[in-house]
Amino acid sequence: MTKNRGPRTGTDARRPLAVFDLDGTLADTAHRQRFLERSPRDWTAFFAAAPDDPPLAEGVALALEHAEECEVLYLTGRPERCRKDTLAWLAAQGLPGGTVRMRRNDDRRPARRTKLEILRALARDREVRVLVDDDEFVCDDAERAGFTVVRARWAAASEALKQAQEDEGRT
Repeated sequence: MTKNRGPRTGTDARRPLAVFDLDGTLADTAHRQRFLERSPRDWTAFFAAAPDDPPLAEGVALALEHAEECEVLYLTGRPERCRKDTLAWLAAQGLPGGTVRMRRNDDRRPARRTKLEILRALARDREVRVLVDDDEFVCDDAERAGFTVVRARWAAASEALKQAQEDEGRT
C-alpha cells in the first residue's frame, strides 16, 4: 500500500486517527460480487463497478461520529489505479475528508499483512484510536497487536471476497 499522506494542519497532526476500511465497511460491494464468483475472477470489472457501490449507513454514521474527535484515514486494499473513483465515491457519500491509503497496483500480499504493517507505522507517530474493518483476519491480527477494533458486520459477508483478500491479495 502506498504511503499517500494528505496535507495536515497542525491541529490534525495531534488528533488521534480513526482508520476505516472501504469495501464491506463503508461501501456495499454486493452488486459486484458476481465478478469474483467467476473463474477466472474478473478483477477489472469488479473494480470498475466500485463507483456504483451504495454506502453502508452504519459505517458512514460511524465515520462521521469518529470525525468529531479524530482524523479519519481510509485504509483500503483497493489498488492505486482506483484512486480517482475512490476519492469521488467518498466525496459523493459526504464522508469526512482524510488520507486514503491504497494498495500498490502490483501488491498481492494478504490484506491482514499490509494493513497491520501500515497500522504499526501509523502508531509510531500518532494514536490510532480505532480500526473499523470487515475482514476478520485483519481484525484478529490488529487486536492481537493491541489495536482497538470495530468489526464491520453490517454487510452481507462474501466468501469470494474473503478468499480474494486472503489468498490473492487483491482487495
